[in-house]
Amino acid sequence: MAVRLDEIRAAAQRVAASHGLDVVDVDFAGSAKDRVLRVYLEKNAEARERLKAEIAAGAEGLPERLVEGTLSPEQFSGITHEDCAEFSRDFGVLLDVEDLVPGGEYTLEASSPGLDRKLTKPEDFQRFKGGLVKIQTFEPIRNNRHWQGRLVEFRSQVSESGSPPHDQKEVRGVPGRSGAPGITLDLAAVRQNSKSRKAGISTVDIALSNIEKAQLIPEI
Repeated sequence: MAVRLDEIRAAAQRVAASHGLDVVDVDFAGSAKDRVLRVYLEKNAEARERLKAEIAAGAEGLPERLVEGTLSPEQFSGITHEDCAEFSRDFGVLLDVEDLVPGGEYTLEASSPGLDRKLTKPEDFQRFKGGLVKIQTFEPIRNNRHWQGRLVEFRSQVSESGSPPHDQKEVRGVPGRSGAPGITLDLAAVRQNSKSRKAGISTVDIALSNIEKAQLIPEI
């Protein structure tokens, strides 16, 4: 029987919310005898705002990179071993009660998404605007499906007035830019591969619907 990841993700979010956490991603992998369900967690928006306030107030005991400003509070998951243990205990009970992982034994793992976390929702691209990202597209742009750069712009489908944009046509001469949601990468921020260099452009516009995979590039 197939595992229904959407149902598992929704159940995980319910449990995470009760602990002041958000689910970043859910992954189920392995063979029939060695199955692993991984849940990646972070502190929720309210907890991140508290962290920003603590940094501004000069609170002690904060991670050095946060204090120095080399790590953004938005990139800091803030997850502790206790958070993971408590979530795993409660979520494990729910999984068994609702039989969300049929087919025998499996291992449940809960952890931080890491600094190279995946970007899976439109809100992620808005939140991490200004960061370095790695993108793989479904369809090639200028004969290239792999792009890296600084995320300098996120465009939602709804305009500032709250109404859908009138012009849904692609902007002439700017591949990927239209009324649909999308992002712009500054390619000069990262050393490019040969295909990117051959494209001869300094920025690239990518529609969200064309993004197959996206993740942050750690800046250390």
